[in-house]
This record gives sequence, C-alpha cells and structure tokens, in this order.
Amino acid sequence: MLEQLDTIRMAQSMSAHAGQRARLAAGNVANADTPGYLSRDLTPFSETYRNAAANPMRATRAGHLTTWGGGATDARTVQERSGLSPNGNSVSLEDEMVRTADIRRQHGISLAVYRSSLNLLRGALGRRG
Repeated sequence: MLEQLDTIRMAQSMSAHAGQRARLAAGNVANADTPGYLSRDLTPFSETYRNAAANPMRATRAGHLTTWGGGATDARTVQERSGLSPNGNSVSLEDEMVRTADIRRQHGISLAVYRSSLNLLRGALGRRG
C-alpha cells in the first residue's frame, strides 16, 4: 500500500540514488592512486526522477520486473575527466569529501520526506506518532 504513494516512492528513490552515489564515491576514494582511473558519479536525482516519470516502464506480462522506485536504478554513471593528474587519474579527495557531504544531505532529505509522509498518514488514521 505505501509503495503506491508518490511521496513515499520518491523518498525511497532518492534514498536509493544517494546509496548508489555513496557506493561510487567510496570507489573513487579507493582508486585515488590508480593510474588512469576516472572519477565517477551519477546524474542528478532530479533529472533521473523527472525522466522516469515522463517515460514510465510498463510490465506487459506478470513475470516482468518493473522499477516502482521511481527510476533510481535508471541513473547513469558519469565519468569526470576534469583535473587529470600526470598518471591520468581524475580523483580529487577534496571533491569526494564535498560529494560525500552532498550525498549525506540528499539522504537526510529523503528520510525527512519519508518521516513527514508517515506522520501525515498516522494523523489521517487518528494515531499519534
């Protein structure tokens, strides 16, 4: 039932997107000294969610899998080529720290939206949180 509410679906998608970004940022830091490694990140959540809403996937048979999470799994990885070091590596630890702070903020927003949605549902049912 909760998966059918758009705000809960969006909050879950945003949280999944933040998790994928955190995984990529950790991989970037782990490969900070790997020659030729290019820093990776996902396209912004707003673009990913907007594109998924405009072109929703449809299941034509019962066995098909759909991404009901709003398209966070459809996010595309972007490789950044700016600021290459002499060995061809584009990872900047300072940029990764800023990216990690942004990921934490994005995850916090998704949790706040989810929490607010649940509080509204509880209020509509006449229950207190």
